[in-house]
Amino acid sequence: MRILTVGDIVGENGLKKASEVLPNLKKEKEIDFVVMNGENVAGGMGITHKLYKEMLRMGVDVVTLGNHTWAKKDVFSFIEEEERLIRPANYSKGLLGKGHVIVECKGKKIAVINLIGRTEMSVLSENPFIKADEIIEEIEKKADMIIVDFHAEASAEKKAMGYHLDGRVSVMFGTHTHVQTADETILEKGMGYITDIGMTGPTKSVIGMDVGASLKRFETSLPERYKLAEGTCEFSGCIFEVDDETCRTKKIERIKL
Repeated sequence: MRILTVGDIVGENGLKKASEVLPNLKKEKEIDFVVMNGENVAGGMGITHKLYKEMLRMGVDVVTLGNHTWAKKDVFSFIEEEERLIRPANYSKGLLGKGHVIVECKGKKIAVINLIGRTEMSVLSENPFIKADEIIEEIEKKADMIIVDFHAEASAEKKAMGYHLDGRVSVMFGTHTHVQTADETILEKGMGYITDIGMTGPTKSVIGMDVGASLKRFETSLPERYKLAEGTCEFSGCIFEVDDETCRTKKIERIKL
């Protein structure tokens, strides 16, 4: 099974870039399953129903979210019904939406879990380590492979989660920082891991935002409103090749176009 994970889509131009790259990449790399993080797709913050539907039309199998899940009010009208859209599972109990989904692909049942970190995230979430354990215990006999998108700021928290999940999960990839890391690895018990897969959005930017507005925030310490950057976009992600029999990762390839 060849699984493509696509980094945080930033704005509509980022989604356009993904739509241009995805068809050829899927064909060239013989991709079977695609997971895309869409928490920043609508103007750089949040998601709308229209844009979610565009992702599905592009051939995305599961869309994950993060700390900007609720940024657009539109999300409340569709997050509960859409089967392939998930938000962090360790958000407060009772919120709309779901934190994991199981999708069948080429005769295999693939579970995707979305989690959010607690270090420097300014989100009052439940413990992601405990929540991961609860979900895995619930679905381990229902799914052949498990993929985890851990949306977190701190590299240390992501690293710790990687070791926590190794041997129980096929793939864990990090999102949120928008900066692709060069530490892709297969851990001791066979889980494919990377701290962050990067972003798909404006190249000349500060993690997708306008350079001028971002500099003003740092130079003056004033709460300058972020503005989405324009111009040429990059595409970032990671391909995990998972053995169909053992469900362990056997190869990882970082993608940045």
